[in-house]
Amino acid sequence: MNNSEIISVKDLTKKFPMGMGEFTALNGINLEFSKGEFSGVVGPSGSGKTTLLNIIGLLDNPSDGDAIIMGSSSRDLSVRGAALLRRKHMGFIFQTYNLLTVYTVFENAEFPLLLLRMTVGERKKAVLEALEWVGLTDKIKSKPAQLSGGECQRVAIARAMVKRPEIVLADEPTANLDADNSHHILRTMEKLNHELKTTFIFATHDDKVISYLRRKITLIDGKVSRDEIVKQ
Repeated sequence: MNNSEIISVKDLTKKFPMGMGEFTALNGINLEFSKGEFSGVVGPSGSGKTTLLNIIGLLDNPSDGDAIIMGSSSRDLSVRGAALLRRKHMGFIFQTYNLLTVYTVFENAEFPLLLLRMTVGERKKAVLEALEWVGLTDKIKSKPAQLSGGECQRVAIARAMVKRPEIVLADEPTANLDADNSHHILRTMEKLNHELKTTFIFATHDDKVISYLRRKITLIDGKVSRDEIVKQ
């Protein structure tokens, strides 16, 4: 792994049991991602996009091959080691917001910081900054039920970005949003990528998301069919 590489996927294969046999979701994937990329894994439903993101995010293990994340092999990491790497260095954005309904916007955004060694003052500063990034400082006392879908997804982005992670993995982050909210969300993530040099990797088949990508990796039946730079 060279100095700019933050993720390296080597001969990655993932198989799942199916009936009396097995289904190959990923088949010999080789990819590298550099710091600050704004990339997307695209392809039809069932092509392996989410499976690949889950393995990169250390939420699942490969059947064969390896994913090396910030110098650590997924095969060598213990469950605790993987959790620590996620906690310190990764943020996740999903198509379902996964907000805690009984907590306020502030508390939802603060949640990842509770696992880190930070003072109350440090947490407050980080949360307010993250909510300012996504334009929600006027909603800090609101609860998810009082927000629109677009606002909920912006809270999810703030929660993913609050600890300034090196890597953000976004699985169909605009799936439940209309066009205006989708573009607002994508412009926000593009801005954070530019300002913080965070590596963003999307799994998507949404043309709106694809139009923002600088690199597009197309998966077909668990294999990389195309890997192209689409925007400098």
